[in-house]
Amino acid sequence: MCIVNKIVNLIKKINIDTVIRENEPLSAHNCFQTGGCADVFVEPSSRQELLEILKLLKREGVPRFILGGGANILVSDKGVRGVVIDMKRLNRISLEKNILRVEAGCSISEASLKAARWGFKGLQFIYGMPGSLGGALWMNARCYSGEISHIFSWADIINEDLKVERIVFKQDDWDYKKSPFQNRDCVILSGAFRMEKAPSPQLLIFMDKIKKDREEKGHYRAPCAGSTFKNNRDFGSPSGVLIENAGLRGKCLGAAAVSDWHGNILINKGNATSREISDLIRLVQDKVKEKTGFMLEAEVLKIGDWELEDGKSD
Repeated sequence: MCIVNKIVNLIKKINIDTVIRENEPLSAHNCFQTGGCADVFVEPSSRQELLEILKLLKREGVPRFILGGGANILVSDKGVRGVVIDMKRLNRISLEKNILRVEAGCSISEASLKAARWGFKGLQFIYGMPGSLGGALWMNARCYSGEISHIFSWADIINEDLKVERIVFKQDDWDYKKSPFQNRDCVILSGAFRMEKAPSPQLLIFMDKIKKDREEKGHYRAPCAGSTFKNNRDFGSPSGVLIENAGLRGKCLGAAAVSDWHGNILINKGNATSREISDLIRLVQDKVKEKTGFMLEAEVLKIGDWELEDGKSD
């Protein structure tokens, strides 16, 4: 029996109501729309199902990757070995007094919209951003002068010992694109946020302006992960400006390209491979460093079965 069949049969024996698929194309589950297949792809519908799957995988020594909305990831063309756990069915939102609780698989944009319709502000800055609540927490998502950590209260996680643990806000744990989850082998279950009452119509008008601004900047024109590189104040200019000043706007490698409309948005022009996008990221870094002396840091996380090249992983 091959390892994939073994994993599937073991999960089925748990007797849980979860979606299980073999050799699932991950290009359908990420914003670049590239990459190979997951050996096994599951969609648990409850915390208990998720916990049972994690226990099984740990016991059997099977690797796993937790997938949110598929934003800010670049999946290897060779796919992902083991099990990819898609969190999208864990998507409940609730409000108690001024605390908004959101499960990790919920669209962060949907959570923002629902809070605004209920007359609460706090997440309005993130409207229109792709991805899930879990991903937004993991990367401390920020835009339009807002940041997840500014309203974060606590999060429930499944920790390294497969126990549910609550992480409360500590300022030192958070920074630009930094969160307390990044250095732990944990699974985010949900987050809780401190909200403030505000007129719903005004919030919705503001959020509509944000979405239109994203549209004008070309965030939705082609498959992409939004901003590809982190900004660094020490560099004196945003990453997009440094890339454009290096003459890279519109630069192509195969069907991967630096967009014509924004230097910090790398796109899939239609049939790009993840390798082409990865090579373009490296080319942009090299050219900007050659011109400025600064090395841009990619904020896109590479996952899956990437080959070793020149003695080190790219």
